[in-house]
Amino acid sequence: MKQGFQLNIRIIILFIIGTFSTGAQGFASENQRDFSAWLAGVKHEAAERGISAVTIEQSLTNLELLPKVVKLDQRQPEYSQVFSYYLSRAVTAERIKDGQNMMRRYSKLLAQLERQYGVPSRFLVALWGLETNYGRLKGNFSVISSLASLSFEGRRESLFRRELFDALAILDRGDIKFNSMKGSWAGAMGHMQFMPSTYLDYAVDQDGDGRIDLFNSVPDALGSAGNYLREIGWKIGYNWGREVRLPRDFDIDLASVSASAKENKMALREWANLGVMRADGVVLPHSDITAALVLPEGSEGAAFLVYDNYNVILDWNYSVFYALSIGHLADRLIGLSDLVAQPRNEQPLSRPEIIGLQSNLINLGYLEGKADGILGSKTRKAIKKFQRSNSLIADGYADRAIILAVTKSLQK
Repeated sequence: MKQGFQLNIRIIILFIIGTFSTGAQGFASENQRDFSAWLAGVKHEAAERGISAVTIEQSLTNLELLPKVVKLDQRQPEYSQVFSYYLSRAVTAERIKDGQNMMRRYSKLLAQLERQYGVPSRFLVALWGLETNYGRLKGNFSVISSLASLSFEGRRESLFRRELFDALAILDRGDIKFNSMKGSWAGAMGHMQFMPSTYLDYAVDQDGDGRIDLFNSVPDALGSAGNYLREIGWKIGYNWGREVRLPRDFDIDLASVSASAKENKMALREWANLGVMRADGVVLPHSDITAALVLPEGSEGAAFLVYDNYNVILDWNYSVFYALSIGHLADRLIGLSDLVAQPRNEQPLSRPEIIGLQSNLINLGYLEGKADGILGSKTRKAIKKFQRSNSLIADGYADRAIILAVTKSLQK
């Protein structure tokens, strides 16, 4: 009797699993049919854009939708990262050592690139290190399939559709073969993870072999990075920024909150007059170079004065943590010291915590729009407004202390 009962349970479970499996397969098949129909329109437009029939046939026929890529694009991270956590994984002892080895190995090439493009070699190598761990992790997704899937999905259709046609143009001119065009899930490729549009606009044949190869040619990859940075505004002879020490009575309201760090830009001599010093306690240069103050972990963490080249790095990847990590890694590659400020060692906020904070700020009238769980510039500005109104240190930083303060304010 017991065995019969167990057998019936097993049959029911298998039936349920099979039903869901069949449903999932049907859903996938339906999406693939729609995707195939959508590809027909892409093929037609590609032909109108001058892409050869051979490239269209080879690249787009029997192309499969990649659900994993769509999920990666739609997925919201459960946790936000704190700067010290991000930095500790971006700038490791191993990455510093490997980068220094690369600087020695390619010293002649890097010296040539620095003369040609004006970008110091340490920045090119730092970008190389963070993008692909010096070419070791270039990605294994089909670039064409990824871009087609993301364009079909529709959340950012126009962006990825343009990138798809640019990728087809790269294949059409013979820079790389279809089966070798692999990269990140978002379509970034090669040693420096160029998107196809960046590839077409800025990639160069640095080794002079008659074709551009950002996948296998280190000279082409690093030369293209140098050309890209120069063209988007790298200032020759200037650094990216520096860690600084703030005086006890410093007005934290002067720190930038937006990722672009364009608020309250002042000359170094003006920051010095306010008591800001180098992290090691040395007086700042009496210079007219303008800088903005960035506090990635609020008033209790590391502080940085950043210059125009910091914004150029932001143009490469619009992330404060990324730009600061590139600058710091570039410094470490030439033997400069680690940060003086100690990490806060706090746990990152969960997405529900961020959504709750945003909802409360909306209810209090400090934030407009809806809670999305992303700690962007709008949320940080709203936090700063709340802090000012409640006589708190106005650094715009989101932590559990500010969550508690906002919650208490809402309960009054």
